[in-house]
Amino acid sequence: MQHRNEQALAFLATRRSHPPKTLTAPAPDRDEILRLLGLAARAPDHGKLEPWRFLVLTRPALDRLAPLLHQAVLDAGQDRAAADKAALAFASPVIVAVISAPVPSDKIPVWEQILSAGAVCLGLVNAALASGWGAAWLTGFAAADEGFARRHLGLRDGERVAGLVHVGTRGAVPPERPRPDLAAKTGWLE
Repeated sequence: MQHRNEQALAFLATRRSHPPKTLTAPAPDRDEILRLLGLAARAPDHGKLEPWRFLVLTRPALDRLAPLLHQAVLDAGQDRAAADKAALAFASPVIVAVISAPVPSDKIPVWEQILSAGAVCLGLVNAALASGWGAAWLTGFAAADEGFARRHLGLRDGERVAGLVHVGTRGAVPPERPRPDLAAKTGWLE
């Protein structure tokens, strides 16, 4: 192989998301976030439709949204513990909402466009981790509840939150977790 990148392979073999509760300030500044978004936007995008967009939630926005999220969870009939947990997720230094925004196309199915938004989420996490930040891709009530996302995150018709990518200064390295049994998850067609 002529273009093997050992550093990239080592990164991929050891990358681990950092739970949001372990992330602290400072967050990346605006220029750094834009650089990370540029790297994430290099995701697969069949048809060059760009079927996603970004919404950067800075600390002031997160402080304003956390109590609204808390109340929305209660209004949805969940208990106070669930509301506290949902609102606590907004304690991260910065969160980038990756919004799946499918584009009408006769050639590219919506499901493939949604996968592109998911690839952007992973690309953003990996770009942040490779840049020395802590990061994690989560969803939760704020992403799953269309009413909350529409009212407070400005989602348009046909859009969904593909992921909330939490970014900040990394704390302790999280422990390794069990990985899939590849033999059980892999088939071969020869």
